[in-house]
Amino acid sequence: MNQLPKRPANYVPLSPVGFLPRANAVYGDRLSVIYGRVRFTWSETYRRCRSLASALLALGIRRGDVVSVLAPNVPAMYEMHFAVPMAGAVLNTINTRLDANAVATILRHSEAKLFFVDYDCVRLAGDALRLLAAEAGRHVPLVAVIDDIDAPTGVRLGELEYEGLVAHGDAEAELPPLADEWDAVTLNYTSGTTSAPKGVVYSHRGAYLSTTSLLLQWGVGTEPVYLWTLPMFHCNGWTFTWGMAARGGVNVCIRDARAADIYRAIARHRVTHMCCAPVVFSILLEGDDATSSKRQLEAPVHVLTGGAPPPAALLERVERIGFRVTHAYGLTEATGPALACEWRDQWDRLPLPERARLKARQGVSVLSLADADVKNADTMASVPRDGKTLGEIVLRGSSVMKGYLNNPKANEEAFRGGWFLTGDVGVVHEDGYIEIKDRSKDVIISGGENICSKEVEEVLFRHPAVADAAVVAMPHPRWGETPCAFVVARDKAARVSEDDVLAFCSKRMARFMVPKKVVVMEALPRNGLGKVEKVKLREVARKLAPTVTAQKPKGKTTTVGGRRDEQQVAHVMAVSRL
Repeated sequence: MNQLPKRPANYVPLSPVGFLPRANAVYGDRLSVIYGRVRFTWSETYRRCRSLASALLALGIRRGDVVSVLAPNVPAMYEMHFAVPMAGAVLNTINTRLDANAVATILRHSEAKLFFVDYDCVRLAGDALRLLAAEAGRHVPLVAVIDDIDAPTGVRLGELEYEGLVAHGDAEAELPPLADEWDAVTLNYTSGTTSAPKGVVYSHRGAYLSTTSLLLQWGVGTEPVYLWTLPMFHCNGWTFTWGMAARGGVNVCIRDARAADIYRAIARHRVTHMCCAPVVFSILLEGDDATSSKRQLEAPVHVLTGGAPPPAALLERVERIGFRVTHAYGLTEATGPALACEWRDQWDRLPLPERARLKARQGVSVLSLADADVKNADTMASVPRDGKTLGEIVLRGSSVMKGYLNNPKANEEAFRGGWFLTGDVGVVHEDGYIEIKDRSKDVIISGGENICSKEVEEVLFRHPAVADAAVVAMPHPRWGETPCAFVVARDKAARVSEDDVLAFCSKRMARFMVPKKVVVMEALPRNGLGKVEKVKLREVARKLAPTVTAQKPKGKTTTVGGRRDEQQVAHVMAVSRL
């Protein structure tokens, strides 16, 4: 048997990009993308992606180069998930909720050669590029604007424009073949803040296996109609960017995450699947008017959710109006979902509240993982299946990232004993289902967005009147969790006001990271080792109400966050710790 070599006929490198030529051949006349009045078929999408790939090569993009994009869920964002790797390059999708400093940090760290910017994010991108240009000897990427394909605005940032590149590309040009499935396909950032960002590198192999795994585990059949409420910049839309091509589905792209827009898209296009964070359930139930909570879907919509453990009561409410919810857990380093709460038929006979409680658990490993476990971090022994004993959630399998870009120390800390350590604490129930109980790295998940408490604390410590600070999660009626800051005044005689601290933070971090409550204390509780006892602070925070109260969005509320004067955006990411 050892004499049987690999041949071109029996060994082809795995890549999710390969789903597109198949979609062209098998589903060519079916709709691929819907955006406003714009419609594309799979054959048209295939040719557009090939044209863009050839245009990238003409601009000098080569194998391994990073192409960044700052955009919402628009057709261009979708197409780049195929076109960029078709040119041999690596796609880097940037969170549109970040501030200019964070965007500049990502562009700097990734060494992006080309930067695509949606017309609504031009001001943010311009500020980030100015920060880069101010650094001596710093390379500034080429810039291309993505104008609205449905209603062009004429906004530009430089000379290049997306549709112009597609029009001038050659769909028949020869594109570089993929030689190694271990090559990088995308680069995603876990943080994107100014403090040591972690760039997570996905391989073609890992992305392919994660895509097929999620399609199987979620039971996605042929010709699904998928509503893009989950931002594609979150783990490449959990790989459903590629997954819809694999199943010949329709990608319904919307910029707004308002209840009315979501319900309208569901009814108009007969949506069958979508992903979202639990905060979007609140939006759907509250709606833009009093009647939204009384809606009843004409046909069931399957929803994959995560971002934070959804309250059982919330799941119960959305199930009643026709959403069929599957709960998942994952992280950027695992190419999105790593655990899914696989449903068992016998649970259908249980009362709705009990079913909701079971659905709130994170579940079992996805098929692309060889294993997922909860282990004692010191001994690396598995914890008992008693639903009580805490341990760290660990993963192993082909969908785990290649590693952190240019960060050997972080890679050494993350990989140990043949496992990837998530840093999340959980238990294993008797039936083998895993449930998260805490986050050892103090990550706050607000509306599906990750906030590292340490990063907020670093800003607080820069306040001239603050001597000590700690940040923990506090409950929020709309976003699930938000930061709560505890501070100690540097000068006891000079008071530190909450308004002053909030104003200070607002100027130095993205809006969603700003604490919603500031508590001034005489001293922070510390243990014998001098460490802040955040368990005690969390107990205090649980009883507090946010000073910055949740408000209904006024006017346009987008999933892009490109305009700084808009209300807090309702981002839909559905993976814990993403």
